[in-house]
Amino acid sequence: MSSPDTFRAADAIAQRLYAAGCRHAFGMPGGEVLTLVDALEAAGITFVLCKHENAAGFMAEAAWHQTGAPGIMVATIGPGVLNGVNSIANALQDRVPLIVLSGCVDAAEAETYTHQVLDQQAVLRPITKASFQLSAGAAHVVADKAVGIALEGRPGPVHIDVPISVADAKISALPPAQRTTPSVTAPTGSDLETAQEWLGSAKRPVMVVGVDAMNTQAEGELTAFAERFGIPVITTYKAKGLLDERHSLALGGAGLSPLADKHLVPFIQQADLVICLGYDPIEMRPGWRDIWDARQQRVIDITAVPNHHYMHQASLSFIADCAASLSAIAEGVTPQEQTWPKGEINAVKAALASSFPRGEEWGPAAIIDTCQHHLPDDTIATADSGAHRILLSQMWTCTQPRGLLQSSALCTMGCALPLAMGTALCAPKRVVVSFSGDAGFLMIAGELSTAAELGIKPIFVVFVDGSLALIELKQRQRQLRNAAVDFGHHDFAAMGRAFGGAGHTATNRTELEAALAAAQSADTFTVIACTIERGAYDGRI
Repeated sequence: MSSPDTFRAADAIAQRLYAAGCRHAFGMPGGEVLTLVDALEAAGITFVLCKHENAAGFMAEAAWHQTGAPGIMVATIGPGVLNGVNSIANALQDRVPLIVLSGCVDAAEAETYTHQVLDQQAVLRPITKASFQLSAGAAHVVADKAVGIALEGRPGPVHIDVPISVADAKISALPPAQRTTPSVTAPTGSDLETAQEWLGSAKRPVMVVGVDAMNTQAEGELTAFAERFGIPVITTYKAKGLLDERHSLALGGAGLSPLADKHLVPFIQQADLVICLGYDPIEMRPGWRDIWDARQQRVIDITAVPNHHYMHQASLSFIADCAASLSAIAEGVTPQEQTWPKGEINAVKAALASSFPRGEEWGPAAIIDTCQHHLPDDTIATADSGAHRILLSQMWTCTQPRGLLQSSALCTMGCALPLAMGTALCAPKRVVVSFSGDAGFLMIAGELSTAAELGIKPIFVVFVDGSLALIELKQRQRQLRNAAVDFGHHDFAAMGRAFGGAGHTATNRTELEAALAAAQSADTFTVIACTIERGAYDGRI
């Protein structure tokens, strides 16, 4: 820690982040952020040297999922900041509290010195909840504001641009009083009474649960509420596992799969009460637009912020805490003796199971099924964007919240590997597995060196078919010519070994089972390249 007479503005930021629970920062340093890096380390926050800022942002997100503290991404001036734009935009859309610390030249110097200088705040304002330029006199206040804004309501990224001289400026070590945490809110009044009446009379209720419920740790209240009132639960991909997906009332995740929508959408449309708990339709495909009509169905929406998206409307809207809202709505309500009395819940569960069969001899579904059966129930999985993600999000059974991490709103490629690395770093006793397509893996393969340097042991599964499988599938569906979707087959197992890890190639279930067994006892990370046929996803997503 800095002494009172050597306390710098950068120390104010670092110590506030440490107090918020942050223990890791991720990025690529440059000369303009050296004081920031020094301050973070002095405060007890380990700086993880990544190979690209975009990967750093996803590692920081993974740290948040495991610790509940905001993620920290550090980027130097110019290209460093611009490299991180994708993961910052992802944090905004996926509701991730990410503190983005960037270096910049002093304002006076920028009037005559133009090398690498650009308006970084202008770049980041549209994709952050707030952007500040640090001044020495307001360093403590800006640090506290950044943490509060990043975490409040729907979480998201906050940017602090730190001029070189300001980072080093000596300030008081004593911060002003910090803002108090707002109290939890719950519904009250006549709308609450209406919600209670609707709940008590509903014979075919359903819940659609999303990222707000995950971010407010509503899993306990959700499970109790669903069980008490016999309400089946559909989640978005981000919210998978809020209700253990082995539960008889769990209908799994929804978002991108037309096969799943074929069963889930009609089921929802039969409901006489739809309760949207923290449901944010930013995760959903266009087929979910207006799937219910609040003029014809009773729809209760419980969210962290007002509905400005207009993708759906509700009969009742509560801007309130998810768990507290469920408790308030349930109070004094007598459950129906039986909901969905014609066996509709079991019927839709059976239809979903038959839509995503697990018994194929080899292919993407066989890979997912084999991994699920040969890894522990509490394994944390990460998924890259692509055809495999849609299939995985339907097939992977999550037994706890945050059991499957992915870029669900922005759907960005190259996220699975760094998400797995950040998870393995912050949850070293858990088995962590990432699932990538070969193209997404190639985007980010250099970070394998970071995994080796950190001594972490995630398992990286790669679906190898030499094609952008999802895009190629869409190309064929539109009867367009094959163009710009094919690339060479590469030795991904050798890449794993070259960067200091283990590497295996699997062409059948037996080889994959052996590779998974070896990976779980290895003292380093493992790359498992699973070779599949072209067109292997046809009819499966």
